[in-house]
Amino acid sequence: MKTVLITGANKGIGFETARQLAKLNYFVYLGSRNKEHGLEAVQKLNNLGITNVETIVIDVTDFKSVRQARHELEAKISSLDILINNAGIAGDQPQTLAIGNIENLRRIFDTNFFGAIQTSQEFLPLLRKAGQAAIINVSSEIGSLAVHTAPERNPNRANYHAYGTSKTALNAFTVMLANELRDTGISVNSVTPGYTASDLNQFQGTKTAEQGAMPIVQLATQAHPGTTARFFQEGGEFPW
Repeated sequence: MKTVLITGANKGIGFETARQLAKLNYFVYLGSRNKEHGLEAVQKLNNLGITNVETIVIDVTDFKSVRQARHELEAKISSLDILINNAGIAGDQPQTLAIGNIENLRRIFDTNFFGAIQTSQEFLPLLRKAGQAAIINVSSEIGSLAVHTAPERNPNRANYHAYGTSKTALNAFTVMLANELRDTGISVNSVTPGYTASDLNQFQGTKTAEQGAMPIVQLATQAHPGTTARFFQEGGEFPW
């Protein structure tokens, strides 16, 4: 049974991704900053008859927490097949970069960008032991430079500029790390769930969490070895 670690998996898209992958016979570790919330998420899945899940405490902004999570996972498994960097925050409003609060920007980057980096770095040894493994970075279409430089494609969510900038940086990290790991058997790709209703956007999205999780699950289950440094959406690739 292949193993998956999903950060920020106690709710929203992360939880739904965990549910779908577990139903496909993956063993899923639900990362949660709060142990109680993680246990509640596992219980919800157990109530649905899904038992191939466990929670693991991980705060991606806290290096000690990330390292402790890695130690706990190493005690349970010999290798990790898939790491899904899903944990993310939208940050406070307003987010116009011309006048926005720089500390708000730092907090957003700390989770959405630096959190994904230090989690990937810490779990690379376990991923390497899997032979063929994958890192999936959950990004956003508003992190696409192609979208923002083509008015006809602009999603018109300008109030999330700081958040979008962090996802652009995450996409750059995806490409750079993918190139570093190209000959190791570890793929690194970004994926956008689409405009999904969650507490991140005050549930204003047009897709359900179930729908938003689908492209993540598709990438996790259908990507072929060597498919790396790509940006995906539901149904295919998305422009950087």
